[in-house]
Amino acid sequence: MNIQVAVLCDAATDDNGKLNLLGAFDTIYTQQLPAVHPQCSIALRVTFASADEGRHQLQVNFVDADGRSIAQFPPIPVEVTLPDDMHFGTRNFIVNIQQLKFDHPGLYAIDIALDGRPQASIPLLVRHTPPGPA
Repeated sequence: MNIQVAVLCDAATDDNGKLNLLGAFDTIYTQQLPAVHPQCSIALRVTFASADEGRHQLQVNFVDADGRSIAQFPPIPVEVTLPDDMHFGTRNFIVNIQQLKFDHPGLYAIDIALDGRPQASIPLLVRHTPPGPA
């Protein structure tokens, strides 16, 4: 398995195997806490080789700096089968998130694992920028 793209963005779509991304980001600025980010997407583009054939579970976990989960996502079942004439196969995975809440500023991460083995991590920084005096 090779993760070609792992990104947090405003929106993502899969158009017949083409991954379309809108507004990739790694920092959220907020004037108040807790902060609620209205909508975003985790977009993954993954290449599988013949050695990856079989059933797998893709896990996505949104964690804070202490490793505590802030958003639960069910495992994504992945069945990999390649025709004999194919050397690899590529799939896109999109996880849409609504009303993601951040209680504290700081570093967060989206950890990606396949069958419990870590594969990638997407960092996210939440910066508290209180409004200035009126």
